[in-house]
Order: sequence, then C-alpha cells, then structure tokens
Amino acid sequence: MKKKIEILAPAKDLIHGMAAINSGADAVYIGAPQFGARSNATNSIEDIAELVKYAHLFHAQVFVVINTILYDNELETCRQMIWKLYDIKVDALIVQDMAIMEMELPPIVLHASTQANNRDADKIKFLKDAGMKRVVLARELNLHQIKTISTASDVELEFFVTGALCVSFSGNCYMSVANGERSANRGSCAQNCRLPYNLIDGHGETLIKNSHLLSIKDFDVSDQIPNLIEAGVCSFKIEGRLKDIVYVKNNVSYLRQKLDAFLEGNESYTKASSGKCTFTFDSALNKSFNRGYTDYFVNGRDQSIGSWESPKSKGQYIGKLIKTIGNAYQIENGELLNNGDGLCYINDNNEADGIYVNKVENGLAYPNVLKELKEGTFIYRNNDAAFIKIVEREDSAVRKISTTLLLTENENGFELIATDEDGFVSTVHLEHAKEQTKNNESIAENIKTQLAKTGFTPYKADEINVMFSENWFLPISKINEMRRTVFEQLSAIRMAGYKVEEHQLVKTSHPYPETKLDFMYNVSNKLARKFYERHGVTEIEKAFELQWEPGKSRVMTTKYCIKYELKKCPIHQKEIMGEKLKEPLVLKQGELEYKLKFNCKPCEMEIWEKDAEFEIEEDHFH
Repeated sequence: MKKKIEILAPAKDLIHGMAAINSGADAVYIGAPQFGARSNATNSIEDIAELVKYAHLFHAQVFVVINTILYDNELETCRQMIWKLYDIKVDALIVQDMAIMEMELPPIVLHASTQANNRDADKIKFLKDAGMKRVVLARELNLHQIKTISTASDVELEFFVTGALCVSFSGNCYMSVANGERSANRGSCAQNCRLPYNLIDGHGETLIKNSHLLSIKDFDVSDQIPNLIEAGVCSFKIEGRLKDIVYVKNNVSYLRQKLDAFLEGNESYTKASSGKCTFTFDSALNKSFNRGYTDYFVNGRDQSIGSWESPKSKGQYIGKLIKTIGNAYQIENGELLNNGDGLCYINDNNEADGIYVNKVENGLAYPNVLKELKEGTFIYRNNDAAFIKIVEREDSAVRKISTTLLLTENENGFELIATDEDGFVSTVHLEHAKEQTKNNESIAENIKTQLAKTGFTPYKADEINVMFSENWFLPISKINEMRRTVFEQLSAIRMAGYKVEEHQLVKTSHPYPETKLDFMYNVSNKLARKFYERHGVTEIEKAFELQWEPGKSRVMTTKYCIKYELKKCPIHQKEIMGEKLKEPLVLKQGELEYKLKFNCKPCEMEIWEKDAEFEIEEDHFH
C-alpha cells in the first residue's frame, strides 16, 4: 500500500473551506462553534456539515479544531458539541486539553494539537498509546528530531509547511494573558509579540529603538517536502484560519503543484484525495500575505529569522526606486505594477510605510500621495490588485474527478455507465424505442460531444465510448438527461462509499514521562487533572490562567534568540560576537517591560515579567 501524503488547509468558514478543497486540499481544518484557538473564526454545526459533505465527495477530510484549554463549567458543553460533530461525520478533532481524553466520547478520531507542545519523542509516544491517531508537531523541530519521533512511534505526524510562526512554543505563551487577561490558550491572543519594543541592556542603555523585536518572519518549508516525508511527515499544514480567500487559494494551489510533482510516478507515496485541479493563475507564496520567509529550524539554526521592521505583510520584492520624476516614481521592474497596487517600503525611522498606486503609465507609478523616498529604497508590493482580482473569481481554481463514460444498448433501450477514478460505478437505464438514424449515418461523435458537457458538476469525462450494434438515433434531450442522472447518482454512490474512520477511546494507565507538571502543562480543569493522575503524575500545578503572580512570571519560552539575531551568541557566533552584552536585556514598550533570560544549553530564550528574579547564566561553554 502506498502511504498517503496530505495537504491540510485552513478554513475561516464554509466558503474558505470549499475554496481550499477546489484548490487541491486533501483535508481542511475549521473552527467549531466554541473552544477553538481563534475565537473569531467560529462556525455553526450546519456550516461544518455542509463542508463535510462537499469534502467527502472528493474523499477529502474535515478536521474540527477544539484546541483551547477548558474550564470545569465548559466540560459538559464541549462533550455535547463533540457528539454533534460526530453525528455530522467530521473526520477528526484537533485537541489540546487532555480533559477530552477523559470524557465519554463517541468513536471519533483525535489529533493532538500543536498547542499540546509536541516536541519530545517520549511524550508523543505516550499520546499515541493513550489513543491519539495523529500528532501535530511543534514548528521548532528539525529534520533529525522529526525522524527520531517518527522512529519512536508509528503515530501519524503533521507538520506546518507555510504561514505565520508563533515566536513562542505553541501553548506556552502567557504574554497576552499576563498583560491584559486575554489568554492565547483560550483563543484570544493579543499578539504582544508583534508590538514595537526598545531593547535596553544591563547598563540601562538603549541598544535598539522602536523595533518589532519579537516579530518573526513567516514559515516556508515547501522545498523541504521530500526530506520531511522521508523523516516521517504525512500531512503538510498551512497556517491561517484568519486569512483571506486569496491567501488560502494561493497557498493550497502552490503546494498542490509542488506535492504533485514529487508524487508523480512515486512508488511509495500517493495523494490523499480524489480529483485534479486546474488554475487560471500562477501561484507564488510572495504574492499573498507574508513577512518574508524562513525555514525556521528545520535545517538547524543558521540565519536570522526576525522581521523587526514590521509585523505587516511585506509581499513581493519589485525593485529599487530609481528616482522621483514630477509626481511619480520610477521603480526598477516598474512594468510589473498595476493600477490599484499597494506598495511597501522601510522609511527613515526603520518602520514599514505604504504607498497606494493610483495609476501606472509609461513605466511610472503615480501614487495617491507623493511621499519623499530616497533613491535606492527597496520597494515591495504587498497588494497585487490584478492577481487578487483573478484569484478571487470562483472559477480560478476548479477541481474535477475524472470518469470514463460508456453508452451502450440493452433489450429495451440504452444504458450509460460512468466509472470514476476511484472505481465507483453509476449506471442509468433509458427505455426508448430503437430507431436508425436518417441515411443510417453514425451520430456517435454528436453523442460524445453532448456527453462531454459536464459543466458545473465535479466531474470530467476523460474517455467516452459509444457502443451500438446499429446507428441508433437518440434525441439530444435524452442524452443530456442520462448524463445529468448518471453524475447525480455517482455523487450519491461516492458519498455512500466514503467511510469515516472511527476510533473508540479506551482508557489506559501507562505512565506519563513526567511525574511533576508545572503551569506550562495548562491543566485548567478536574478532568485533565484526573487524566494525568491516572497516568502516574503526582504533582500538578494549575494552569497560568488560574494562578499567575502579576509582575513575576515567566510569560514565554522560545527557540528564537535576540542575542543570536544581534550576532552576540556565545555559542554559534563566538568568532564574530566581539564584546559581550551586559545583561539582563530588557524589552520595553510604554508601561510594559520584560526581562530576557538566555538558556544556552537547550538553546532557548525565556521572557519574564519585569519584577521576576533569576540568575543570569554565565557562559560555561568556553
């Protein structure tokens, strides 16, 4: 059996979900009515049911995200919602809170959300043995670590491939809740990481002013797909349940074409759903929202990953400003620009600034407001008006299941048989008198032309055969009616032939790899506590949301390192770092103030509130 490799797309709602399927997604993840980590991307059970029907026609899957931590008074509501999702044939739930593993559930498949901090092989094996079918890996992992996890347990592995990066280990960021009581683990992150900060050293001197020091580039490991498959990944996830339809269609189509090229003629792997897509646009990741791209740590730590000038989208690099002529700009490669484009550049204050292009004429771009720009300024396009217009059209991405049609005769008339690419067969009988055509000429070609008109159905007819013993006549209206019916029936047969995988959770008591859990395990209800206790955990600290000490808490742990970004890392950049920084380094934004702690052994940075006390590690590595 070939192993199925899947592209998993985000969906804000039903429309985005259908667009993702049409663009080639093998699976879609979407928010439930409650308890999803994007509180403004919720959907009704009815809408999810519609998406399930549409996806299952293409044998694509729908996963519903229930990945917030739950409070005691929410457990029963959540359990009832899960039963409703089971009834509408959702393929799996993506969950963070272990309380769900304790509930009386229907036989529904569970995936462990990346919010459950999946980065250790032993914990991932634990989750598999506890009944998780799939684990969504932490984005911080490298190829070698993924391979180790894959070797340790045969659980399905899902990994992000494009989209925004959380600077923190997912599930372990408490910055938003500590600052304003909006919990990221409860779906309402305030994105404090995207704010501008001043960086101050231990002498009280400002090293960097007003820079987005915790904002990092977006993720793109699309060129690593073969290596990631080799390491054990079977599902490639696109981030973005809040992103617009152009982003979804552009990212999905880009990856679909990339993955298809890899799967072409491959002996070991195959795609995970049916149908083939055609596009009226050329997808390119730099044409939709992005802050510049990084492969993060997939290949180890080797380049800068910060996006300090701005948390906004940079878009596609066009060229340098040659000069300002009258009230227009002459820009390198200016012929690429269109009326209505949005341009972006970094101004003298090192901030992202924008220009709206009213019109482009004779290679000159006329803005709505002329701003003073230095010659040589790098110009990016972060709003490509012509591209957006094409991609937004419904017919810009069309997905069709291929079929073979055979029109033949039987005793009292004719029959049309449609066989699709998965081997499903639909047959329609037509009772009709057999009369020869005028002049006894064959009308087979006319019949084929009519049968090929699959129009707005999800099918295309790749091969059409007409097998008659004589040159029979059939009215066009009857041919069209048979074609319509055979495809309607085929859809019903495909839906009936789609089997949602069921998995009944059996409670286990194999030991959890830790016996003491601190607040970073996000235990916020009695059922999660019970789950861990049954697995041998003896001490459990409450979730941050229920107990933090204002002013003294550790609010983030991250693989991203400001020292490294400044080329002051005593391990990786010893040769070039020059003078050591005086610590503690402090991030300041108005009243907000955080201290940075560098843990060089695991190669991590911690962010603490300003009154926290900790020892600064001396570099013992020299």
